[in-house]
Amino acid sequence: MEPTLYSWAGGADALLRLTSAFYELVVVDPLLSPLFVHMDPSHPRYVALWLGEVFGGPAEYSASRGGYDTMLSHHLGKAITEPQRRRWVNLMQDAADLVGLPADPEFRAAFVSYLEWGTRLAVSNSAPGASPVRGAPVPRWGWGVAPPYTP
Repeated sequence: MEPTLYSWAGGADALLRLTSAFYELVVVDPLLSPLFVHMDPSHPRYVALWLGEVFGGPAEYSASRGGYDTMLSHHLGKAITEPQRRRWVNLMQDAADLVGLPADPEFRAAFVSYLEWGTRLAVSNSAPGASPVRGAPVPRWGWGVAPPYTP
């Protein structure tokens, strides 16, 4: 059986190390820190739960936080810019290196594919006046396959 991206990455502990390292970089980044001025101290843990679910791990984000609509609500009206999106992706990749996530091309291609897809959706959903799709499922990301969704 093919491993999930979640298990390949190292599971919940690895993803929490990733998000903790990532948000340490974010809070001192001049481009991104304004978006996270009022960040809940538990935010890295919540994002680790989200990524765990997306990458094929347990559905803990949905069970404890409310799923896709909760994630969506945190982006509405933020007006995330393209430079902020790119910095977010770059710092997440830097954090993956810092904490030793697998560096094999297959994993990193799937990982970055999700980062690109998710951040582009966040930019769109965060735009003033956006009307994002609600009630979508949490995406389940695999090895090089973007999940189709039709409302």
